Amino acid sequence: MAAAPLRVLACGDVEGRLEAIFGRVRAIQAKSGRFDMLLCVGSFFGSTSEAEWAEYRTGAKKAPIPTYVLGANNQDTLSYFPDVSGCELAENITYLGRRGVYSGCSGLQIAYLSGTEAQEQPAPAHSFSTKDVAELKTSLLSTPNFRGVDILLTSPWPRDVGTFANSAGEIDTKKCGSKLVSDLAASLKPRYHFAALEKAYYERLPYRNHMVLQETPQHVTRFIALADVGNTSKKKYLYAFSIVPMSSMDPAELVKQPQDVTENPYRKLRKEAPKSKAPLCAEEEPACQFFFDLNKHQGKKRPSDGKERGDSQPKQAKKPPQPTGPCWFCLASPEVEKHLVVSIGTHCYLALAKGGLSPDHVLILPIGHYQSVVDLSSEVLEEVTKYKAALKEFFRSKGKRYVLFERNYRSQHLQLQVVPLPLDLCTSEDIKEAFIAQAQEQQIELLEIPEHSDIAQVAQPGTPYFYVELDTGEKLFHRIRGRFPLQFGRCV
Repeated sequence: MAAAPLRVLACGDVEGRLEAIFGRVRAIQAKSGRFDMLLCVGSFFGSTSEAEWAEYRTGAKKAPIPTYVLGANNQDTLSYFPDVSGCELAENITYLGRRGVYSGCSGLQIAYLSGTEAQEQPAPAHSFSTKDVAELKTSLLSTPNFRGVDILLTSPWPRDVGTFANSAGEIDTKKCGSKLVSDLAASLKPRYHFAALEKAYYERLPYRNHMVLQETPQHVTRFIALADVGNTSKKKYLYAFSIVPMSSMDPAELVKQPQDVTENPYRKLRKEAPKSKAPLCAEEEPACQFFFDLNKHQGKKRPSDGKERGDSQPKQAKKPPQPTGPCWFCLASPEVEKHLVVSIGTHCYLALAKGGLSPDHVLILPIGHYQSVVDLSSEVLEEVTKYKAALKEFFRSKGKRYVLFERNYRSQHLQLQVVPLPLDLCTSEDIKEAFIAQAQEQQIELLEIPEHSDIAQVAQPGTPYFYVELDTGEKLFHRIRGRFPLQFGRCV
């Protein structure tokens, strides 16, 4: 059975006009039905963003659909992006990061590159360099049977995109845009490529990604440049389309060529591309092996003093690291929405989830700034365990069981998501099977680990991972070695 198409909106430079873009999205959805996501290229923030942004940042207003944005294109807006690797900026608004691939629950692959091409070295924080492009290419091209990505998001246009194609109007495509973006597009073969920054709308004729009669037929690419939101010239800034992820398509259907297809504008670039091996991306580091040490603590409670973690010396109590920017979850931070807090302990607190999956979806969070369970000191971990036991008892009294999960990937502060489910709705086996089935669909290796094992035994501090724990003590673990869908736990 063919997968249902996703309904996607893409827009050009928002430049802080949040009410304009979200108002337009609401109007479109009222008329045409719900869309799955909004992808924003170009400059999301502008010089006058603060007043409108404050309402979204504090939760007074909410984006109508999941919105994904690229990073800063100038020094003035850098402060809006606290984590270069990507983070949630507000409810329903996610900064994708400096570069990488976002894989949705549907299998849709979105490659992205934030900023403008660097004109100096070292590259400023709002720019990308040859190395950034090379590492993004390597992380994808090294994937077995790589055919391309569904969508590519960049802020600058690719240089020479107008070659062999319809006119781009007043924009000279031989002078505007980035050669590095052209190189990236030539390698990643996106089905759709969106860009902005030129205050113009340009939908190029689709182009081939293969040489006719010389190479196996491949899908075409559609490049669409979008104007700035609310522009007075009424140039198109919002583009709606439906897409079935490449991974779900019939191969013959995927490579069908439209009648107006043109030659590849980067053909010359592809011929001249050096065959150099790019360094590994930080997210694609070589695989590390971890071992379970099950003999030492078999059948015993986890030690609470930190002396039996395999350290040669007992750990000294130390203060948690300080956040590098604003943190929504450090209890002392003014960013915390304290009306959601349910209980405060000595080292941890409990809060209702903002945008919870159910009315009693809660988070267990450390009061201090810790990134993951693996980083917790023994006394904080002991209090986490007490909160879990209390929640188990509470939910059981309400005829429910809970599933807990943690995503230590693109998150600044540890959030243990605790989602209750009715006992008569599903068993613990049903929950495990749901996670494993969804993981297999997305080619994620989700392994069951022994109930009495400790996450610190399978992951070291700084290791990205995804972790599931049932209130029966059963556990599932995935070591993240590249891209990982940010909403995987919620999707399951």
